[in-house]
Amino acid sequence: QFKIGLCQLSVNSDKNINISNARSSIQSASKQGAILVLLPEMWNCPYSTDYFTRFSEDFDDKENSPSDYFTRFSEDFDDKQNSPSYSMLSDLACREGIIIVGGSVPERCGDRLYNTCCVFGPNGELLAKHRKLHMFDVYMTGDISFKESSIFLAGEEPTIVNTDVGRIGIGICHGLRFPELAMVYRERGAHLLCYPGAFNMSTGEALWELEQRARQLYVATCSPARDSAGSYTIWGHSTVVNPVKLLQQLDMMEQL
Repeated sequence: QFKIGLCQLSVNSDKNINISNARSSIQSASKQGAILVLLPEMWNCPYSTDYFTRFSEDFDDKENSPSDYFTRFSEDFDDKQNSPSYSMLSDLACREGIIIVGGSVPERCGDRLYNTCCVFGPNGELLAKHRKLHMFDVYMTGDISFKESSIFLAGEEPTIVNTDVGRIGIGICHGLRFPELAMVYRERGAHLLCYPGAFNMSTGEALWELEQRARQLYVATCSPARDSAGSYTIWGHSTVVNPVKLLQQLDMMEQL
């Protein structure tokens, strides 16, 4: 057994504040005994096409840099070349000696953008990078219209990562809707599925908990808080389930 920390963050249009809040929440989770900490989808920027490009970061230089995690961290959160979100997660995983499933942030790769989750080990090393496979394109008359594929490219591969607490399968938000992805992870020996996500009010109420419980594995999800800025109102209710019952669920506001 081990303790999972879910950092349900209120996200606003100030990247500095978002990164600082995430850092404080991760530290609080670690102090409370969490060995693995999960962040929400798009925790460093509002879930809106108006912000994705501006808040994006290029991870390539970080992935190929030396493993000096303490010295490479910078407080200059506005420096795009520094990849401040990536650097903060790597640094904090090392300082706290924990595993961080880093929610997702907009990743810039050349002229392309991806919705990307980075997983860091207790020494700060990047263990895996998962690019969102299933884009959230939806039009519900009188409710919500959003086309994620208009700005992000889809990833190409499922991601399963070996950690000190077991094998973890990674999905992002809309990927929860696809049982085939969970089946692949189960066949590959995953013990836990982690889905950072930002379901809206309609899909959240109808499907958020139901689809987690249907995956027939341990599942941890982490959402932004409902009062986050963005294109639509977010459901919240970050959750941990096992194959037979709900283990923990937060409410809709910022919470750990």
